[in-house]
Amino acid sequence: MNSDPKLIIIATAAVLLLALTGVGGWGLWTWNHDVVVWTMLVETPIYAAAAWYLWKHEGRMSAAWRRRALILVLGVAALARLSLVFAPPLSTDIYRYVWDGRVQAAGINPYLHRPADAQVAYLRDESVFPNINRADSAVTIYPPLAQVIFLLVTRISEQVSVMKAAMVGFEGVATWALLALLRRRGLPETRIVWYLWHPVPLFEFAGSGHIDAAALALMLLACLLADRRQAYLAGLVLGAAALVKFFPAVIAPALYRRGDWRLPLAALAAVMALYLPYSSAGRQVLGFLPSYVQQEGLSAGNGFFLLNALSAVMRVPSWSSTAYVIVGLVSLAGAGLAVIWRRNSTSVPMTSALLLLVLFTLFVSPHFAWYFTWLVPLLCFTPSWALIYLTGASPLLYQIIWSPDSLRLGAALYLPFVLMFSIEMTRLLRGSNLGIFNDRPLGPKHAD
Repeated sequence: MNSDPKLIIIATAAVLLLALTGVGGWGLWTWNHDVVVWTMLVETPIYAAAAWYLWKHEGRMSAAWRRRALILVLGVAALARLSLVFAPPLSTDIYRYVWDGRVQAAGINPYLHRPADAQVAYLRDESVFPNINRADSAVTIYPPLAQVIFLLVTRISEQVSVMKAAMVGFEGVATWALLALLRRRGLPETRIVWYLWHPVPLFEFAGSGHIDAAALALMLLACLLADRRQAYLAGLVLGAAALVKFFPAVIAPALYRRGDWRLPLAALAAVMALYLPYSSAGRQVLGFLPSYVQQEGLSAGNGFFLLNALSAVMRVPSWSSTAYVIVGLVSLAGAGLAVIWRRNSTSVPMTSALLLLVLFTLFVSPHFAWYFTWLVPLLCFTPSWALIYLTGASPLLYQIIWSPDSLRLGAALYLPFVLMFSIEMTRLLRGSNLGIFNDRPLGPKHAD
């Protein structure tokens, strides 16, 4: 290994990433969150350079070279995550996860009571309850399968580190599914570096334990099952994924094959079955979600970056937010129909799935970094510098509180991305009008 200059270069990047992750871990232990944010931002170009280097040389790799590189990638990813699991979380969301699991273990529907309500006062403690955000104003926001996960994990232990370890376990499932999908396409397994070394999933899952890790794992598992033409199972898993976090539903058109209704019917069955145990909450089963939409400015429109930017340069009518939502949904539906109609392969078009997620992300313009993790795994199939920029810069969202008067952050995040992404799409479509349906890379041509 020491005599191979290519592996030495990758190993050097690995050492830098591990060292920086240690700095970020120190930031978590000392509650210096600025250090954590800047660690993620500094790690991103190192990660991108290492991943690009592996991608550039993958066509020249021998089997032994690939094996050693893959072991290095997996080992560094595991060590980096292990170093963060026992540190305090950057986000307080995980305390709500533990609380919801505790409430359910007491036989109480988590959609019925806020943590500060008198009915659940006997469940409070000194380590979890004081750290719950919106404890006095909101019931839980998380969908049914997320609640099941919270219950199961907290029956092992109500320690935050155990919940974080469970999310890393889901990352293990996601890694297995990604490797299987790469093998099925004849792509080098070393491409897993695009996901495993990305600093945002690293700190948001191992560092903060966000439940999005479970949604990603199930989404990728659904892709693998659909790729194997196991439509019923793929539908069940996709429906389950959408009831951890709703975003996996966006890629459904990429998994669906025209005329085969098994997948959507199975997904619907999974949704109905998972909501049933919580049906005693009635209309409250949506929890805090409707209020959250209002608080984040999505119902008024000022939470959408594109609409907010437009309102900064011109006066927009009162119905603009409604029009924006309608246009966004119609655009997503149109893109989904195009994916279904133009699909010409038995394999799941992962590039199409990524583009659907990109459209959704631009439409909702998330306000928190962990909402960009759903884009990262699909970089393994379609490396894109624009998406590396967008996902890598997303920790900036920790630095500025979103408000109707703050556009600089959104501009710094989205405007360079839109420019870069437009250039990449132009190159892609110039080569073939079916490029996005055949998993061609979005970025510059790969030099073998």
